[in-house]
Amino acid sequence: MIRTAVVGVVVVAGVLTLPAATVDAAPGVAQSAGQITAADAAPFVGNWTLTLDGPNGPASFELSVKVEQDKVAGEIKSAELPAQPITDITKADKSLILRYSFDYQGNQVPTVVSLVPAEEGKTKAQIDFAGGAYVMSGTAAKKEAAK
Repeated sequence: MIRTAVVGVVVVAGVLTLPAATVDAAPGVAQSAGQITAADAAPFVGNWTLTLDGPNGPASFELSVKVEQDKVAGEIKSAELPAQPITDITKADKSLILRYSFDYQGNQVPTVVSLVPAEEGKTKAQIDFAGGAYVMSGTAAKKEAAK
């Protein structure tokens, strides 16, 4: 999809123009977030579909959160972007914060995925590329576990 390709161009421009200090946290995420435990991650463990909108339109991402040997890990992918491993996972209040970087034409793009529990069992989602250079917001739906 061309829209996501355009996202990459916008993000790369943001990486080249943003000071490093602006990529440390997603907007609204407390700086005091701590490394997450397996117990803290329990409500988020599973496979998720993120349905998001950004300045260039809608996009869908697949997010997996798992616990392996008492360590929380994740992976995110979309139709346009290959699977990206996520190992920097913290919790801020009730939100799960997943940080990773991916390579776009030789430039590392810092990315923050936030899952925020909302009313009636719903979950809000946001992906912040390059410290706010491109932000997508929407919802996260947990997939049913295979039986």
